[in-house]
Amino acid sequence: MTEKLKLGSFFLYIIESGNIRLDGGAMFGTVPRVLWEKTNPPDEKNRILIGLNLLLVKTGKKNILIDTGSGEKGDNKFNKIYEIEHVPIDKALSTAGIKPSEIDIVINTHLHFDHAGGNTIMGKDGRYIPAFPNARYIIQKDEWNDAINTNEKTRASYRGDDFIPLKEAGVLELIDGDAVIEEGISVLKTPGHNRNHQCVLIESEDKKAVYLGDLVPTASHIPLPYIMGYDLFPLETLENKKRILNKAADEGWLLIFEHDPKIKTGCLKRDGGKLVLISR
Repeated sequence: MTEKLKLGSFFLYIIESGNIRLDGGAMFGTVPRVLWEKTNPPDEKNRILIGLNLLLVKTGKKNILIDTGSGEKGDNKFNKIYEIEHVPIDKALSTAGIKPSEIDIVINTHLHFDHAGGNTIMGKDGRYIPAFPNARYIIQKDEWNDAINTNEKTRASYRGDDFIPLKEAGVLELIDGDAVIEEGISVLKTPGHNRNHQCVLIESEDKKAVYLGDLVPTASHIPLPYIMGYDLFPLETLENKKRILNKAADEGWLLIFEHDPKIKTGCLKRDGGKLVLISR
């Protein structure tokens, strides 16, 4: 199912590219299970359902895809661990009436496998090639460097076949920090989950929306202490959550959640000292 929204003169399509299951404790860090299991019931292996919600923005001039899901590279063991349910990217995009060849720009919030796995597909010669043959791929320069120079802590999150073929094909564009990608489309560097994570801000006719990536992966992560155990720099996550969510509340931004399997969007209101989500 694809949810279609209008933001000013832009059209936004929230595209479900599948689901995975991740450990609930890891997803909520120091928050006790007795709290998070109310809205995110775990299975017998303590895993919770995680959506893979991509965002397609049609500006009228460009078709821009933000993140690409998990892709189809996992072997049986990998797929069983995460219980991956993958929707092929061409099928997922077809729900928005578009083909992979019609995508002009791909923006990766970061290069972890569940965000960049659909960047590439297997070509006829058995080598991975860009899944969007006419697109340029936007990635933070230092995220690229971290992805190709992993350590024991980060290695499991990155798969070279998701991004190295982009450089080989000459479609990679590396940026450094906050940047305007196209009119109405900009990236905001939001370290915390990793050092070079970025959110994407969409602006049209005084309306704003933000694709949060792993800064606020689900609607359940709106409370400030709800920070993933996966985050390499949790205190930086906290500071960036405060910055982005307070601005979103003050300016009425639409929030778009990449990993929530049920609540895809919402806005914030203040209730005393708390930020409360009003889902659409």
